[in-house]
Amino acid sequence: MIEPADTTAALVELHRGLERQGPGDAAFTRNLLRELPALPSAPRIADLGCGSGAAALALARHFGTTVLAVDTAPEFLDELAERARRAGLADLIQPIQADMAALDWPAGSLDLLWSEGAAYNLGFECALRVWRPLLTVGGLAVISEMSWFTTARPQPAVEFWADAYPAMGGEAENVERAVRNGFEVLRTQRLPSESWWRNYYEPLRTRMRQVDATPAMAGVLEETETEIALFERFSDAYGYTFYLMQATNRPAVDS
Repeated sequence: MIEPADTTAALVELHRGLERQGPGDAAFTRNLLRELPALPSAPRIADLGCGSGAAALALARHFGTTVLAVDTAPEFLDELAERARRAGLADLIQPIQADMAALDWPAGSLDLLWSEGAAYNLGFECALRVWRPLLTVGGLAVISEMSWFTTARPQPAVEFWADAYPAMGGEAENVERAVRNGFEVLRTQRLPSESWWRNYYEPLRTRMRQVDATPAMAGVLEETETEIALFERFSDAYGYTFYLMQATNRPAVDS
């Protein structure tokens, strides 16, 4: 029997050495940063579920201030520290190994909370509920989330994601979740499908040919191949949407 911890370890091993542990794009992130509403001159920033730090490094470059970079995997944090050193940003990156669902930071301690491709680990609504207290009123959250783009959802994709991520919702549903949990959604923007291929799936496929196929890894590889094949067929139906949100002073509403 393959234990969950073995699957988690296999996932970490599969993604080691990759620039990204999920879909994303440097130019897309830079554009989002340029279009953010005004923040304090030295904003308090955290990147939650940072992986090896593609977004954390972009945040540090853009703002020139410290970024708290949180992940559970020490392997990714080690890679981030090395990447920050090579980029001359080591003084601005603070790697933190922690559970992003249980951060003991003071309420209102952040001006900007960033998270690319990691909220699904908690479920989008749970992530919003847990993370909202960390933001000051008026603070910003930029969170990417797997989202349905259409109500005409292809059955093979529905069946896969019902098992892989049962909490996956449509964009309108996710906006409602955000409002329920003390946010105003300022805008949404979909990550282009080519960013999945160029920056994530193609490097990942190369890595998949390099790892040892232990029983746990074999299961991870099979599921990853299925995921890639489905996205190739149905990328017009779902993908990552970035939600740019502002924390309000409205209390969260029980769903």
